[in-house]
Amino acid sequence: MSSHLCVVFIIDLTCSTCRGHCIIVNKPTTLRRHAEARFVGKYRKWAKANSFTSKLPGDVAAEKKKVTQAQQTIDVHVTECKISERVIPYSDQLFRKAAIEWLITTDQPIQALEHPRFKEMMDVASRATQGVKILGRKATRAEIMRMFKTHLTRLKKKLNVSTILDAILY
Repeated sequence: MSSHLCVVFIIDLTCSTCRGHCIIVNKPTTLRRHAEARFVGKYRKWAKANSFTSKLPGDVAAEKKKVTQAQQTIDVHVTECKISERVIPYSDQLFRKAAIEWLITTDQPIQALEHPRFKEMMDVASRATQGVKILGRKATRAEIMRMFKTHLTRLKKKLNVSTILDAILY
């Protein structure tokens, strides 16, 4: 059976600045805390003279707070704008690419691009100045049902048939 022994070494250092017998773990954070507790003024004077950014824990926290407060003052002047959908400018090459990708992804026959209704749909969409809004599935289904019902009603009037279509519609 093997056992593992973990030993933490504490280095008994004598601080040359504060002339005291200090027990300090040889880690940057511990040394910074020691410097902040014992000789903060001397350290800051040295840092300023050598163009060095102070890394004392209190100074680092103060700098973070200063940055946060500066950001808050900027946020007051910022106003939220509604992001609108970006309309891509038309080009024949871009249309060709989009049409071919539509054919492929929706598994349409190539003749679909030559269909008169497709051309009519493209003519209507080309007049849009701020893009085209496409209905969702539920709205599309409802619109198809409404159009079908309207078509049957017109057909009923045209043929003057009431009993058969009444059973279908209602």
